[in-house]
Amino acid sequence: MFARLDSIAAINHAAERVRELIAAHEEWLYARACGGAPSSVRRGEIEFRITHCALFLTCPSDEGATCWRINGWEWTEGKLLLEATRRMGAERATLELIPRASVSSLHALVSATRRARCRQLAQLALKVQPGQRLIRASLSVGARGGQPGRDARILLGTKSESIAVTGTVSLDEGRGPDAFLSSALLWFTRVSERARRAYIKSLWLIAQRDSVPTLSQRLALLREELRRVITLYELDEEWKCLTPVRRLEREELWLEPPARLRPQPALEMSESAAHIVAHAPEAIDVVRARHGETLRFHGLAFARVRRVLERERVWFGTDGARRRLLEESTRLDWEKLLRDLLEHRHPDGDRRHALYRAAPEAWLESLLRRDITRLDPGLRLAPLHAQFRTSANAKTAPRPVDLLALRHDGRLAVIELKVSPDRDHVLQGVDYWLRVEAHRRSGNIRRARLFGDAHIADEPPLVYLAAPTLSFHRAFNTLAHTIAPDLQLYRFDLNENWRTGVRVTRRCELA
Repeated sequence: MFARLDSIAAINHAAERVRELIAAHEEWLYARACGGAPSSVRRGEIEFRITHCALFLTCPSDEGATCWRINGWEWTEGKLLLEATRRMGAERATLELIPRASVSSLHALVSATRRARCRQLAQLALKVQPGQRLIRASLSVGARGGQPGRDARILLGTKSESIAVTGTVSLDEGRGPDAFLSSALLWFTRVSERARRAYIKSLWLIAQRDSVPTLSQRLALLREELRRVITLYELDEEWKCLTPVRRLEREELWLEPPARLRPQPALEMSESAAHIVAHAPEAIDVVRARHGETLRFHGLAFARVRRVLERERVWFGTDGARRRLLEESTRLDWEKLLRDLLEHRHPDGDRRHALYRAAPEAWLESLLRRDITRLDPGLRLAPLHAQFRTSANAKTAPRPVDLLALRHDGRLAVIELKVSPDRDHVLQGVDYWLRVEAHRRSGNIRRARLFGDAHIADEPPLVYLAAPTLSFHRAFNTLAHTIAPDLQLYRFDLNENWRTGVRVTRRCELA
C-alpha cells in the first residue's frame, strides 16, 4: 500500500526515508513498473528534492534526465516503488528502483512469492467450483525477460469443459484495472483458440476491492457474447474468500450523475505570453488556466506565466522541478533555451537530442490542435479541448482526455493519441467515452458551454484512436473487437513522419 504524500510531514518523512534507502546501495536499476527497458544508475545520480511543498525525483534514464513529482511511495519485495506524475499530471507512472546487487535474488524471491499467491488463488477458485480439478496454475509472462509475471493464469476443468481464472498476484499497484483487463482478455482469447479437448466456457476475473468498480464498468461495455462468459470476483484483504460481483447493466452506468464541469474561462493572453509566442508563433502554443498560462514548444512545456502581486512573472525550464524565474541574472539561460528549442525541436532536428525526443505524444497533440481537420475534415476547428479533465479535482481525477472535439453534425469526438505501442490504447478510449458520455447525458457539457452555442447531438460520442501505423500495439484489433459494437470506435493510421505534417493514411471503423 502506497504511503500518500498529502502533508508536509508525510513529504519530509518520505524524503528522509527514501534517501536512506538509496544511500544503502551503490548501484540501482530504474524503470517503469509496467514495462520499458531498465536503466542502471548510481546512487549519486539519484536525487530526491523537496520543492514548492512537493517531493521530486531526478535521475538519468534512456530518455535523458527525467524528473517526476512523487505522490506516494512504498518499499516492498526488496524494491522502492514510487507513484509519480509529470506534465502537470497528464502522465502518470509507477517507478521502480531496485538495488542492482540484489536483482537476481530479488527476482527469485518475487517469483516464489507470486507463485505461492497463484496457488492460493487456485485453491480459492476450487472452493467456489468444487466439482472442478486444477489443470494448471502458472504466472503470466513478465514485462521484461527473466522477471515473473504479475498475474495468475489458472485453468480449472473437467473432461469436457474448462474455466479460465486470472487475478493479480503482485502486491504493488503498478498498473490500473485497464491493463489487467487487457491482459486477461488477450490470454482468454489465446487459450480459447488453443483448447482442443475441453473447450473453455468461461473466464473468471479476481480483483481486489479498489479495482472492482472500474472493472464492473468496463465489463458492461464489452460485447454481449463476451459479457455472458465473464464473472468478476472480489478478493478479500486476507486472501481467504472470493465473492461474486453482480454484473452491471449498461443503464446502471448513468444512475449517478457526475459533478458539474467548470465553465471554461475566456481569458486573454498576457503580454508576457504574447511576447514569448512571437519568437516562434508556428511552434509555441498557450494552455490557459485560472492560475496562469503554460507555454509549450511543439507540446513541450518550457515556460509559465503567472500574475503575482499585480505583476506578470515568467518561470522557464523544460524540467518542471527546476524552473527558474526570468530576470536579468537568468536572461542568458532563457535565451539559450529558446535557441536550443528552435534548433533541436523541429522535424529536421537531431533525433538523438533530448529536446527532440521529449514528450512526443504532446508534440503530435500540438500539431492536431492547430488543425484538427487533418485528422477528420468533419471536425470543427474550434473550440477544441486538449488534456480535457472530466473532474474538477486534478489530484484525484483520472487521466485527462487527449482531445475533445465536436463534429459539424453535432457528434462529440473523443480522441486518444499514441506514438508508441500501448496495449491499453483501446480500453483507455473506452474509459474516456464513458466519462464524456456521462457528462453529455447529464447536460454538463451544454451547461459549461464547452462548445459555445453549437448544437450537440443527442447521441453518444465517437472514439478516435490515432497513432502512426507502426505504433499500434499488435493486440490492438483483438482488443478492439471485444468492445460492444454500438460504441463507435475508429482507428486512424497516421504517417510515420508525422512531425513534418500529420496525414491520415488509413481510417476504419472497428465494429
